[in-house]
Amino acid sequence: MQTTKRGRLTKIAISVGLLLLLGLFMQFIGPAVTNPPVTGKMDTPAEVAAIYQRACYDCHSNETKLAWYDKIAPTSWLVAKDVREGRSRFNFSEWNKLSESDRQAILWETVNQITSKKMPLADYATMHPDAKVSTREIETLKGYVKTLSNGQPADTVAIVAAANAADAELRGFKKGAHFSRELPRALNGVSYVSDYRNWQVITTPNRFDNNTIRVLYGNDIAVKAIRENRINPFPDGAEVVKIVWNKITDTDGHIRPGAFSSAQIMVQDKNKYKQTGGWGFALFAGLKLVPAGKTAAFQIGCYNCHKDLAASTGYVFDVPLRNSDLGIK
Repeated sequence: MQTTKRGRLTKIAISVGLLLLLGLFMQFIGPAVTNPPVTGKMDTPAEVAAIYQRACYDCHSNETKLAWYDKIAPTSWLVAKDVREGRSRFNFSEWNKLSESDRQAILWETVNQITSKKMPLADYATMHPDAKVSTREIETLKGYVKTLSNGQPADTVAIVAAANAADAELRGFKKGAHFSRELPRALNGVSYVSDYRNWQVITTPNRFDNNTIRVLYGNDIAVKAIRENRINPFPDGAEVVKIVWNKITDTDGHIRPGAFSSAQIMVQDKNKYKQTGGWGFALFAGLKLVPAGKTAAFQIGCYNCHKDLAASTGYVFDVPLRNSDLGIK
């Protein structure tokens, strides 16, 4: 009896010893989190910077601060994966590498993700309760981002005329006329679409969070796919164009378009845009239609936002929920 009991204890001791050795070995084989140099920090008010630093910097900057339990495998492996993915989406320590439009898009993405409680990640917030963002802090972030995107009230007639003239020039170039500039093209190959006004209007969303009015157009392929509910995924050749204006609200509460903000374009080509869900993304800002992004990788940020928030509608925001919502027969 004693021999049997001693044998069981020996087996337990050996098992515990092997587990300890395995745990010790794991500490040396996992990926390590390193902090590359900071090339450019955000230029924001101190209270805004403090919120981002506390809630986001551990995954979205080169200033990651690890708690002691973050360094113990296998938790350290999960932490390294989250940091790697977070930095690939956007990096607050490399703010200087982004265009102004990219910065605004990222900041609005952070506000939307925090508001919808998708960020900070639930498991991270559980282990790091200081990272949680309060309702008051969300309003602080919204208020700051609105100051970046809200234009002053402008003469709508003059703006529309200027936009029409710019678009007419581009349409003329496309037909072979000789103009001084070509159709704007993003670094990933997506070109500005000059004849979107002849397309079907899919919807007219009103963004209350960033004070913009939008009209979403689709080409024949996109509209047919929506009508037939073939949007997961959309077929190749589908294109959607979202035209964005800053919103003006007068003293009587009436809303009208203000300054033209941007033309946002998505083109479906599953072979060409494999890394971004089959969609090529582009944003052309202002009346000069300046393409967003300093490298072709800019569209990764677009895709990440669309993937997280519009997966059920083929990565396209504001697609009608029912076929009858689309005014076509």
